[in-house]
Amino acid sequence: MMKLLSTTLLGAACALSLLLPATARAGLESCGNIDVSASARCELVTGGGCVARCEPLMLEAACAGQLYAECEGQCDADISVDCRASCQGECSGQCEVDPPAFDCRASCEGSCEGECSGRCSSSDSECQASCRGTCSASCDGNCEGTPPEASCEGKCEASCDGRCEAEANIDCQIECQAGGFIDCQAELSGGCEAHCTAPEGALFCDGNYVDYGNNLEECVLALQAAYNLEVDGYAEGMCSNGTCTGEAGGSLSCALEPGMTRDAWTFGWLGLSGVVLAVARRQRRR
Repeated sequence: MMKLLSTTLLGAACALSLLLPATARAGLESCGNIDVSASARCELVTGGGCVARCEPLMLEAACAGQLYAECEGQCDADISVDCRASCQGECSGQCEVDPPAFDCRASCEGSCEGECSGRCSSSDSECQASCRGTCSASCDGNCEGTPPEASCEGKCEASCDGRCEAEANIDCQIECQAGGFIDCQAELSGGCEAHCTAPEGALFCDGNYVDYGNNLEECVLALQAAYNLEVDGYAEGMCSNGTCTGEAGGSLSCALEPGMTRDAWTFGWLGLSGVVLAVARRQRRR
């Protein structure tokens, strides 16, 4: 049975790969603006154990990213001149010591997230998620546009813009997001459980659910570009040169059978994926 399920899932992945456009969008917007550290472990999880992870605490980081985008329009304070001057003084010193080692995102997020302990109590996880999420989104937005070959001074400036932009808006973001977590968590719980039963699975980074908005490949590419993170369980490319591969092992041809149309082939595999989901549901009830 497990071999049949694995083979069928690979087939479903083939069908889905024909339907999904191969477009990519830069930045962690593709991952719902979630706060992810450079040392995070990201993995695709499926099945009952996956559904058990779709609890409110594991959804807070994803909600903070979503709520950040919703609150951004009303939380748009001017960057403090004092913050920028102080920040640039700090990172300019780092540029003098070892310019190639300066990392825009790491510097920005590290200095910004230091503010969170002073603004949120250690027991207020939602406040902490909002604060860290604001730092992550602001730093990502400013550093993403700075190419790796940019000068250390250019990276320093982008890092300070991200840090100071976040610091100017953290209090507003925390207050604005506070009322939205309950509804967001209820909505994301359903999406998380749906991803758990889908062929590709639900994505978690350090245990936190990542809302990739049905664009898994874009999110994985964004994680790789931003932090060089690999996603456990993700078969890069899914289908290449007519062959599909997956974590379950083995391969399955994506080529069409003689006389079979692409639409008919795709419909057949999607039907099989529905059978797999039905079997999985029956197994969980036992």
